[in-house]
Amino acid sequence: MLETILSDLDGREETIPQGLKPACLLVFSGTTEVVHFQYRHDDTGLGAGLRKLGTLLGGLLGVGALLAAQQAKIASPQLDVTGQIQVGGQSTPYVIRHLPVSSFPQLPEPVGKALVERGCLIPQTYQAHRPENVVQASLEQPGSTDWAVLCSAQGTVSLLVFFGSAANGESGAAQAQVLASVVETERLQAHGGVGGILGFNWGIDPATPQQVHDAQAGMDKRPARIEHDALADTLVDRHTVYHFYTKGAWIALAMPD
Repeated sequence: MLETILSDLDGREETIPQGLKPACLLVFSGTTEVVHFQYRHDDTGLGAGLRKLGTLLGGLLGVGALLAAQQAKIASPQLDVTGQIQVGGQSTPYVIRHLPVSSFPQLPEPVGKALVERGCLIPQTYQAHRPENVVQASLEQPGSTDWAVLCSAQGTVSLLVFFGSAANGESGAAQAQVLASVVETERLQAHGGVGGILGFNWGIDPATPQQVHDAQAGMDKRPARIEHDALADTLVDRHTVYHFYTKGAWIALAMPD
């Protein structure tokens, strides 16, 4: 006959039923600090010894799993980064918000794997109302399925492009082209928030041939319409650069002054 007794790790003692003795520590249960003990009538012999050894090993494995989970939680990167920088001779606070790669389930597995391997978080502009700075577009050629991502890792933000036609690496991760990199705190600006806090101002979006053509209106010599998507690279409320891939290289499209 078996009887299970629960006891909290707060110094309280549990009375062991007469004729029973503790067989083993079974498992820690999450962070609730509950320990499960199992009691059984005293028995002897090889069978009893093997049962006790098996349950002891199970308990140790449970403790190991708990410690590993706690260490992973401690090692996880911080999503919101705060600090202060000097602006006009004054110390000014800032907040940069990030999202993990898992917030973008639409990413193909090889692209997601590449971002995780780089330790990427996805920075969000101070205007963000939904997950942003991960875009799909036909950037290499008409009809291609390509991705562009802003990746924040170790204080630097990089604009990465993944062509669907590119072969994956040995680990199965997609190969990235780096269009630009900058220290993250160089992409901050005031935005009328509470207390004058600075926010992240770098955003990317797909730009269709028609959108690019419309943006070029007013030029003395308006270029012909492009044949596939461009990548709009924007500093919020300032200016936009349109990156366009043609003849095996990236160029910045001409825009009105």
